[in-house]
Amino acid sequence: MTIIRPDRFDGAHGAARHDTPRLGPAATRRAFLGCGLAAAAWGLAPAKAGAPASQPDGFMALEAAPSRLAFLPPPADAAAAVAYSGAIPGPLLRLKKGEELKLRFSNKLAEPTTLCFAGLRTANAVAGYGGLTGPRLAPGASADIRFAPPDPGFNLYFPHAGATDAGQQGRGLFGPIIVDEAEKPDVDEDFVVVLSDWSFDDKGQIKNDFSDPTLARGAGRRGSLVFANDGGAPLRLQARPGARVRMRLGNAATARLTNVGIDGATTLIVAVDGQPCEPFEPLRNQFPMGPGARFELVFDMPRQAGATVTFVLRWEAGAPDVPFVAITSDGDPVAPRSGPARLPPNPALPAEIALEAARSFDVVVTGGGAAPFAVNGVTFADWSPKPLALVPRGAPAVFAFANKTAVVQAMRLGGHVARLLHSMDDGWEPYWRDTLLIQPGRTLHVAFIADNPGKWPIESAIPEHRAAGVGAWFQVG
Repeated sequence: MTIIRPDRFDGAHGAARHDTPRLGPAATRRAFLGCGLAAAAWGLAPAKAGAPASQPDGFMALEAAPSRLAFLPPPADAAAAVAYSGAIPGPLLRLKKGEELKLRFSNKLAEPTTLCFAGLRTANAVAGYGGLTGPRLAPGASADIRFAPPDPGFNLYFPHAGATDAGQQGRGLFGPIIVDEAEKPDVDEDFVVVLSDWSFDDKGQIKNDFSDPTLARGAGRRGSLVFANDGGAPLRLQARPGARVRMRLGNAATARLTNVGIDGATTLIVAVDGQPCEPFEPLRNQFPMGPGARFELVFDMPRQAGATVTFVLRWEAGAPDVPFVAITSDGDPVAPRSGPARLPPNPALPAEIALEAARSFDVVVTGGGAAPFAVNGVTFADWSPKPLALVPRGAPAVFAFANKTAVVQAMRLGGHVARLLHSMDDGWEPYWRDTLLIQPGRTLHVAFIADNPGKWPIESAIPEHRAAGVGAWFQVG
């Protein structure tokens, strides 16, 4: 297993750096806030210089600790932030399917935290949901984490300790993890891009509004500055003309919902929320990406040198598009391929779900505005002694997520992935999800096999909403 740090660039555009930020004397505030900033991308390279060294017993060190992040040029002070092993996003954890992940995780913060792998279908004891699947890690403590991920895929890791989650994640605690397939797919480039957003004041410090009840009971906290990996968007990359690109996108912003549009190439979505799917073209060449979501796309670069494939973020109606990633064709061309790329299906997931035998459960989210949120009438403060649902191991289940609030809810199913059912028949979408975006007044039904025993959350993927009451749990076994 390797831990890979992102590259950091100190080009003329002044990408943000951590710990000891520096800018050239000609840098301006406008340039520093994202006009043409360069940023880093992770690829298929070996571990880069500065990656944590393996300890004698084979564990890799990872720590959550205070850090600094500059939003404004000197003489403004760098903002107080937090980071995993000094990197924002945290180091890319990369291993092969069947390989064991061995981490020695240390908490250097002044408050409890956990290391949560929400998108991995891990054993319950190592999932990292503090207080539910295991204890919260106290300040100054450390813990050894080891498991072999059951599935290949792309996911995110972040804290999950309670009311402090929004502040920890929103100040920099998030990172990517990849479990590679046994056989490498036929691609020339493999890019990983993590979206985050930031709010800061006129002194360049991160706004401390993570517990603001107006934001928590509304849409959540959305920063005005968007990062692609470790610098302001757009992230600029290069690939050879005709190259086949695998693009892995993860949304680590605590509450930002965006539509991702693609210009310049015909794309196929080949994986959603860490699981391969039947390749499909996104409708109108765009797709919604909510907090915690992960998408993998494959496309061929234009064969004209200098042509660009652009990923843009689209907000509410009338707001301008925000360039997020721009990939330019450069170098020697790649020979054309005969057919589209696809990922092998995950044999660990069921081909069919017997809906007629499924147990059904309602998950109703209410409240917001002047009142806290609630799930089935109960406002989440900490894990209750009684589960919302009890499902026998191996049994099919259907959860009906009803959003009776005035804002979009991003609901996450712990330890499992589910099929999104069609509203008019017994069919389902050709992909698996662990996080659903539910519009106000809508109800979505998902079906899954409860094959991962233990206590699992049914909760918001937006940590501000969890702190405001959107959380419960279900028991498998």
